Amino acid sequence: MTAINSTKPKLRILALHGYMQSDVIFSAKLGSLRKGFKKEIDFTFIRAPHKIPSNNEENADENGYGWWFNTEDHVFKATVPSELCVGFEDSIVLIETIFTEQGPFDGILGFSQGAAFVSILCAMMKRKMLQIEFKFAIMISGFKSLCAPHAKYYDEKIDVPSLHIYGENDQVIPTAMAEHISCLFTNKKEMRHEGGHYIPSKKDIYKDFIMEMLTNKNV
Repeated sequence: MTAINSTKPKLRILALHGYMQSDVIFSAKLGSLRKGFKKEIDFTFIRAPHKIPSNNEENADENGYGWWFNTEDHVFKATVPSELCVGFEDSIVLIETIFTEQGPFDGILGFSQGAAFVSILCAMMKRKMLQIEFKFAIMISGFKSLCAPHAKYYDEKIDVPSLHIYGENDQVIPTAMAEHISCLFTNKKEMRHEGGHYIPSKKDIYKDFIMEMLTNKNV
């Protein structure tokens, strides 16, 4: 008698690291989350295309990567408005390539600059500006990009199912910036924690949203 495989498909989530991080660093930082949801989620980690210039040659190999810069000399500061988004198009090409070669993905998760990128990808997808499709987004310490070329992505509400997580004592991304991007999404769950600029490891913060997305996938 042939055994019936009752294992339900996992969620496939593309993970976008923060500024000055990498795929390897982000995978380590999401270690608790990966273990907590190992039966529910398969994560794919990718590296942003732009290496951040080193100010210290001895630590050159330790420098991270970014999705775009807002200065000509390849620096990014989330809280500083700019007319530039240097290298952004390269990151869009990378995302579309990853979806083509390694997709499909059910959702995208991003932290900090990666989360800001996720919000833009949601807006672009809804406007049919991308060759990709995903069903939900998770943004941790996210924010609206203050780069002028990105302003057009924030002039309409976004109905992509989303989870927004941010810290009330974040010294890198002010709480108000995280709230501003959350307000743009209409079909969302919002989780605030008392900490700072990091990825909370408590499974309960993510559980309801993840299980809802898993149920929707397996309906």
